[in-house]
Order: sequence, then C-alpha cells, then structure tokens
Amino acid sequence: MAAPGSSVLCLFDVDGTLTAPRQKITAEMADFLQKLRKKVRVGVVGGSDFDKVQEQLGDDEKFVADLQREFAGKGLTFSIGGQISFDVFPDGWDKTYCLGIACNDGYKTIYFFGDKTMPGGNDYEIYTDSRTVGHSVTSPEDTRRICEELFFK
Repeated sequence: MAAPGSSVLCLFDVDGTLTAPRQKITAEMADFLQKLRKKVRVGVVGGSDFDKVQEQLGDDEKFVADLQREFAGKGLTFSIGGQISFDVFPDGWDKTYCLGIACNDGYKTIYFFGDKTMPGGNDYEIYTDSRTVGHSVTSPEDTRRICEELFFK
C-alpha cells in the first residue's frame, strides 16, 4: 500500500541519475534521500553493468539493433543500459513492469528519473509511460535540482 498520507512514488534509475556511473550512493545523497522520503515514497530501479563491454562491443546502438534483428520473434527485448551495458529481458518486463504493482498499491502520481530516456534506452518505456511523470536527467546534481523544485519549494 502507499505510504501513510502519501500517494506519490518516486522511482530513480541509479547510475547517472543518483550517482556517477559505478559509484555507490554517497552519505550526502543518502541524507537527501532520507529528506525526500519524508515527503514522498522513494524507489530505486536499474540494471547491471558489465566491465569493459563498451570497449569490446563498440557502438551500443548498432549492437543493440543487431541483437534485435538476430533474436526477432524470440520474446526478448534489448535496450541500451548504463554507461557500459545493454539490457536483455523478456518482452513486457521492462521498467514499466513495476507500474502495475505501484498503481494497485494506491499510488496516484509516480515520478520517474532516468538518464537513458531516448528511444532504445532502458529508461525510455517508463519515462514515456502515461502512468509516470518522466524526468530526463543528466547527473545526480540535475536529479537533486529537479527534486528540490518539485518537493521543497
């Protein structure tokens, strides 16, 4: 169920949104998230990153397009993931999967903050979903600025 007195949920992609890629959440960011939790419910979503993949594979967009062609009709979705990754998951199991659960739990407004919000990025579907208020962000500082404007002004 929604947090008592709250029908707002904030979902954050981790790398590039709350932290620099491959960096743990800092004490300062943890303090900020605690303050934000007092105003709204906070969740973190994200995929896995693979070491050195980008160097080995080259152009992410071309590689993902090649995978989509190679595995067409096999029930798999491919998208550009983090700084050095791509995501593979069963069709329909992108980041929007959690929205049905969140809506059933009583959340009326769901904010999503992501950095790969372009078509083909692993945040695109949830960013553009009609059940979310999507925010495309470029850095942890950008995320913090938007959150402060939304929840603390």
